[in-house]
Amino acid sequence: MPVLAGAEPFHHEGGEVAVLLCHGFTGSPQSLRPWAEHLAEHGLTVSLPLLPGHGTRWEDLRITGWQDWYAEVDRELRLLCELRETVFVAGLSMGGALALRLAAKHGDAVRGVMVVNPANKVHGLAAHALPVVRHLVPATKGIASDIAKPDGRELGYDRVPLHAAHSLRRFFQATDRELPQVTQPVLLLRSPQDHVVPPADSARILSRISSTDVKEVILEQSYHVATLDHDADRIHEESLAFIGRIASGLGKEPGLGKEGTTAGG
Repeated sequence: MPVLAGAEPFHHEGGEVAVLLCHGFTGSPQSLRPWAEHLAEHGLTVSLPLLPGHGTRWEDLRITGWQDWYAEVDRELRLLCELRETVFVAGLSMGGALALRLAAKHGDAVRGVMVVNPANKVHGLAAHALPVVRHLVPATKGIASDIAKPDGRELGYDRVPLHAAHSLRRFFQATDRELPQVTQPVLLLRSPQDHVVPPADSARILSRISSTDVKEVILEQSYHVATLDHDADRIHEESLAFIGRIASGLGKEPGLGKEGTTAGG
């Protein structure tokens, strides 16, 4: 299936500091595109891949699983590490969980982690029924576009395939066990009014990671997809400051102001 207009991956060749961005479950790179472009405009090398099964139709997501999604960002991280010595990972919702697992698995190859409303668990009694219900019901209503901004719109599926949701639940369980392996600096930005991921997920993550350099930022004016909401500029500013501080401490120049080459839709 062709990729939906606006859901294309984004890549920018910039300076010596790189950022890998991971989008969320049933979403697409569109939800992180402004963030990626802002980082690129400030001279950073940026990679924002399209996860398998996403950005086309929800039926395509039904035949993929967490191993496919994680393999894509793992591959992108390895490619970035071959080109740049200083690499950060970031993500929204499930993408935050992907970023945290990359940090846990790759150790010092990841210099810092930035997550927005990171997800850690599939909540509710229905989650426990997924192993059975997924064989009876193909999909349920979508979770996209939880945005306070009146004109905000996330390009995501209007249906959630239950086979993929079951795999997502197993991914969260695996990642939760690995959170103590996260030792890198962490910037966590969360919305108190989030209708997709409850505050308990961020609290759980912060209680489980081993990082000592942790900053939590509250996004008061946004819902779940804060990267497309009222606090988008705050996310851009906080992430650039975080990257600049960590990179400078490593004796690296973030590459601000350098021109580069961009690829993407």
